[in-house]
Amino acid sequence: MSRWAVILFLGVVHAGVRANVLSNSSVLVETVRQESEQQIVDGHRSGRFFPFYTIGRIANVPCTSPSGLSGTCLIAGECKDNGGLASGSCSTRTNQAVCCVYTKSCGGSTNLNSTYFTNSGYPGPYNGGGTCSFTVTPTSGICQLRIDFRTLSLVQPTGDGACNTDRLTITGGSPSVVPLCGENTGQHIYLNFVGSGPISIRVATDGGSSFNRLWNMELSQIACASAERAPVGCLQYYTDESGEISSFNYGLGANPGLTTVGTRGSRQLANTNYGICIRPAAARCSVTYSLPPTDRYAFTVTGDASAIDPALVGTAGVGMTGAACTTDYIIIPNPTGGGSDRYCGLGIGDVTSSARPFVVYTVTNGNETPDVANRGFRLLYEQNACAAV
Repeated sequence: MSRWAVILFLGVVHAGVRANVLSNSSVLVETVRQESEQQIVDGHRSGRFFPFYTIGRIANVPCTSPSGLSGTCLIAGECKDNGGLASGSCSTRTNQAVCCVYTKSCGGSTNLNSTYFTNSGYPGPYNGGGTCSFTVTPTSGICQLRIDFRTLSLVQPTGDGACNTDRLTITGGSPSVVPLCGENTGQHIYLNFVGSGPISIRVATDGGSSFNRLWNMELSQIACASAERAPVGCLQYYTDESGEISSFNYGLGANPGLTTVGTRGSRQLANTNYGICIRPAAARCSVTYSLPPTDRYAFTVTGDASAIDPALVGTAGVGMTGAACTTDYIIIPNPTGGGSDRYCGLGIGDVTSSARPFVVYTVTNGNETPDVANRGFRLLYEQNACAAV
């Protein structure tokens, strides 16, 4: 065989081997991709197979979508695989990073920074019965869960303040929360995780009562080191310099239900006991609480609101303090000017307190029958500048 023939033969052999190797490599890559995808579908991952978006992983930090919804910064593929909705970018490291918004309903769970828990068929209403549950498990470094009731509309309590028809119950965290019902859109609560244990949220509805129920709860995990973490003992925590606070199920209309003795029912929920805290702003040393000028029923806590002149409702003259407040009342610690820190009745004047932390405690007992046509309380608050020294 001549020298050129030998060279031609070796070239053919080399090309065949290289083609075989490339072919096998393509098969291997395709096999890995298929098995990786199958393992994601099956919910199992081994050390050998992994989704390609785990390469160059980014920090899964909170983000805000262009529409104002809260989400978690994820690679687009991971967002899609977990059922999220990609909404805007969230990282300068890669154009594959998206603000992933998660909306889930009955039977769902999450361990992400932010998730929305909604009724079946949301944004449409739910007019059926049964239970709808959701579970939140904390990730490393997380201490609290904030639940914002973007929408929460359930059947009103009985006239005696019990959530017997519909009820929202939350378990697994601290402090404990009484069952909630009625109208609570715009309210929020903070709960502490107990170690690595989950917090469970459960909505139970009675299908025998026709009502257009709606709920959309924003679930936000708060890091232990976060400045947004609520202080100990605060079920609610407000961070603005001014604003308003209100009891659960406060509303402008009376409860359509009747008490067990046939009188107009109260909107107040029975057996509540919690703190509403306000973060002191810089150079602010006290806070003043007052009634909204256009809502005379904004402090109807004990007594019969239907039995007195409507012009008197809301005034300090029909309010009570101190030892007269034994069933339902609020506490504003160390009010300026002295006097009792307990307030109840059907009205209240302006109250200023410099006690820190800024907090209002609310207490209701288990018997709301004597409190006729009451709505609870709604107070405006304004932090005051420190006195010049």
